Amino acid sequence: MAMTPFDEYRKILEKFDAENRLRNIPQDRTDLPGIDLTSNDYMGLGARWKEYRDEFFLKFPHASFSSSASRLLSQRQDAHVHLENLLAGLYRKESLLFNSGYHANVGIIQALAIPGTIFLCDKLIHASMIDGLMLAKADYQRWRHNDLSSLRKLLDKYKSMERCVVMLESVYSMDGDTAPLRELADLKKEYHNVILYVDEAHAFGTRGRFGLGLGEETGVIDEIDIIVGTLGKAAASAGAFVSTHELLKSYFLNSSRSFIFSTALPPVNAAWSEHMIIKLLTMDKEREHLIEISDKFRSGIEEITGQPNNSRSHIVPLIVGDAHKAMLTASKLSLKGIDALPIRRPTVPQGGERIRFSLSAEMTEDTVEYILKTLKEVI
Repeated sequence: MAMTPFDEYRKILEKFDAENRLRNIPQDRTDLPGIDLTSNDYMGLGARWKEYRDEFFLKFPHASFSSSASRLLSQRQDAHVHLENLLAGLYRKESLLFNSGYHANVGIIQALAIPGTIFLCDKLIHASMIDGLMLAKADYQRWRHNDLSSLRKLLDKYKSMERCVVMLESVYSMDGDTAPLRELADLKKEYHNVILYVDEAHAFGTRGRFGLGLGEETGVIDEIDIIVGTLGKAAASAGAFVSTHELLKSYFLNSSRSFIFSTALPPVNAAWSEHMIIKLLTMDKEREHLIEISDKFRSGIEEITGQPNNSRSHIVPLIVGDAHKAMLTASKLSLKGIDALPIRRPTVPQGGERIRFSLSAEMTEDTVEYILKTLKEVI
């Protein structure tokens, strides 16, 4: 049989299949009964969107469904500017919208990666940050996860560099553990060349008095130079933003290729994000409830596994260490009405395969107890 240009791609897919890590887009399950633990709808706003629809269109009757151009060219700017101004007021920093968290991280890193810059990255930063480093051909070093002594050694090593961009997530998307932001803010004061870059994707909406993230909760927003937040998780919308210094906003606007060369988010999305953020600001009781049920769930997982669980958030993993076992566990849970998908390579390293449970403020304590009881039966 003659070789084709596609044969090697087929072989790679066959390898994925043999290793139990061939992925497919799942079917729509929104109308099916059961408990959804796969979503990033951490505050439950996405599930309740119909409640807010009429109110939204009364407030924003003229929101357009297309920008039809990039932000630097489009005539339709009001919704974007209103949202950026809202975020700027909340963070006391200038804000700039991006089309997604991936766009934001890739574009910001590419812009920052000028000569004289070294990126010092927590070992477990998100793939979008890693891809930004790769695409920018940036100089970078990794420090051991959440280990400030490891970071300090690198800061001492590169203290003669013009810029050390220290990159991390506030809540980590696979393990659910949190960064030591207060200690990082203190460490930054010792090194004049540090730019502190924190991705708050999984903390925005869920942590802090007003849901601004772990930076707000720990009181260090002013010490963070670059805060990235996403609008497609707790905010139940689409897009992302960076909150930063006035100079850096102007610099990203002029230098970030993912911003410059992308059609802007539809104005209706920007308006919906504003609408959802205003809801989030008042959901402090729901945030407290989310923390309480997350602590209960983590303790239950520790009881089941007999092992400590590092999660300190609404993301709680059950490590099974094998792709086939992860898929089998997810299938058994599905039969019991619990939707929790397996996480496999390359999202996590080999041996780190898991079921990732994403809890929502909509869940009750009874729901959490049912999930834990079912887990004990199927494992």
